[in-house]
Amino acid sequence: MPQILDGNRIRDEIKSELKPRVAALAAQGRAPGLAVVLVGHNPASEIYVRNKIKSCQDLGIFSASLTPPESITTEELLALVRQLNVRPDIDGILVQLPLPKQVDTKRILLAVAPEKDVDGFHPCNVGNLVAALPGPRACTPAGIIELLRRYHIPIAGKRAVVVGRSDIVGKPVALLLLHEHATVTICHSKTPDLPAVCREADILVAAIGRACMITRDFIKPGAVVIDVGTNRVEDRDEAARIFRNSAERLAAFDKRGNLLVGDVNPLDAAELASFYTPVPGGVGPLTIAMLMVNTVASAEHRTGLC
Repeated sequence: MPQILDGNRIRDEIKSELKPRVAALAAQGRAPGLAVVLVGHNPASEIYVRNKIKSCQDLGIFSASLTPPESITTEELLALVRQLNVRPDIDGILVQLPLPKQVDTKRILLAVAPEKDVDGFHPCNVGNLVAALPGPRACTPAGIIELLRRYHIPIAGKRAVVVGRSDIVGKPVALLLLHEHATVTICHSKTPDLPAVCREADILVAAIGRACMITRDFIKPGAVVIDVGTNRVEDRDEAARIFRNSAERLAAFDKRGNLLVGDVNPLDAAELASFYTPVPGGVGPLTIAMLMVNTVASAEHRTGLC
């Protein structure tokens, strides 16, 4: 039987390890501080931000939530970020994406001070990742590596295939796997015979944003399957196809009007993988946990505790 990689359990372990570090910082005069900038009223983003603020409260991290209007300009948002850069009580700055169309996202992310870039998106920190130098790592990729380590899943010498080449997940997780001595292939929409390439993977990371695209044809028996996707299926026939007419799943669909699925067909992963991440409850909880790790590490660096 395959083993489920429980992101909630690993998240709780990480948070328990962070609490004494936060207490040590508080004993030096102040707790770590995280500023979250949420522009407008994107419902999904609002949920993510609430979860991040709750994690801060659980750990004793000071959090500042800034909610400028949807109409904000690039220059106005740049001014806000610059104010946060110089605030001594703020160790980490997170600008929740996506931003409104009129805002130049690249300019905003570049404006965040690299030492406060707890998302790991600034080119300075991306460069540190490429060179295997210390610095904040993108949270979801870092969470994936943490999950593999804490379940004692070997990475060195393994063939890893990453499906998706985004700056947020695909590219950084490929680099992190490479630093752990995996042989890494990055796949994308132009990759010929994608299922065949994926079937070579000992560790398969799906980060493409397409509901249940990765089926049994993509999975080598015994592979470790990491599903980064978060997709809502709102068509009942589609849900029935994915879950093979499961009465329990269809009852859940009828109650909610949708089902949350990843990029990997969950039944195929359960049948073929040696380890796999569920959706929800797999990679997702680790993203926020690693954001907390980056914030605490930034505070330690800025106060001289590390």
